[in-house]
Amino acid sequence: MKNVLLKIVSIGLICCSAFALQAKPILTVYTYDSFIADWGPGPTIKPAFEQICHCELKLIGLSDGVALLNRLRMEGKNSPADIVLGLDNNLIDLAKKTGLFTESKIDISQLKLPIKWDNNIFIPYGYGYFAFIYDKTRITEVPKSLDELINSPQPWKIIYQDPRTSTPGLGLLLWIQKIYGQNSTQAWQKIAKKTVTVTKGWSESYGLFLKGESDFVLSYSSSPGFHLLNDKKNNYAAALFSEGHYLQIEVAAQLATSKQPKLAQQFMQFMLSPTFQKTLPTTNWMYPVIDIPLPDVYQQIPVPKKSLQFNAEDITQHRNQWINLWQNAVSHQ
Repeated sequence: MKNVLLKIVSIGLICCSAFALQAKPILTVYTYDSFIADWGPGPTIKPAFEQICHCELKLIGLSDGVALLNRLRMEGKNSPADIVLGLDNNLIDLAKKTGLFTESKIDISQLKLPIKWDNNIFIPYGYGYFAFIYDKTRITEVPKSLDELINSPQPWKIIYQDPRTSTPGLGLLLWIQKIYGQNSTQAWQKIAKKTVTVTKGWSESYGLFLKGESDFVLSYSSSPGFHLLNDKKNNYAAALFSEGHYLQIEVAAQLATSKQPKLAQQFMQFMLSPTFQKTLPTTNWMYPVIDIPLPDVYQQIPVPKKSLQFNAEDITQHRNQWINLWQNAVSHQ
């Protein structure tokens, strides 16, 4: 009888343990694929947050930031996501108008950004500057302006991302519009003559560039740091342009339909902690949004002297018009 009781108790304990494991709450975060890549911040962020939340952090990667918003608009209030991480300052007004997001009740007083931030729905976690990256062993006469890149007689080949699916692609669209305004059509027509391909997301385009498919690729001014730190190579650099570089601030937001609102808010505050922020400069290759020291490799990465941006409302108002302008300009080449 005693052995039978022991077996029953043991089975009961095993069942309770299994139930406890199954009962662990799950926080679902939509993000972009490079965030959850082996070399991205995801593999470090996930265990660090799980240790303090006693939950499972489920990171789901899509191709890029614009694709994240497109996915959420399609899923609507039925989305399984609690948080989206990977939108940016160019999408926040459009995202807000969906009505899918709710305000975060977290302390943002410690934010340190190139611009003032007073939005409590979309919380910044990193920022950077769009730039064209090149290989110094292939390009010896480096363009000193975007205009020089576009108008040069050099047979340079360019790869960039689609502004309909990619936040860097949208950034380039706005960059061109900011500099050229009413002459943007002509600028895009000239870019089209140098374009190898337009990819859906950043990872695909940067991979093609590293394979030697182009001379320049749209990325970030900090991207060469990856090669300096991980590959011990100093042959990649950002072309710094006299007109200035378009600023990107990446943000996260909680969905109003989140099934784990308390955990979502805990994660949003965790994003602004030194634990989270210190992982970004050498994994996501973005600047932190709080005042912490940068890794030594950043001493070798020049920062653009001038940043450019549109306000979010102007982007929402003109985005489709500018995308149509781009499509018409490049399709007639």
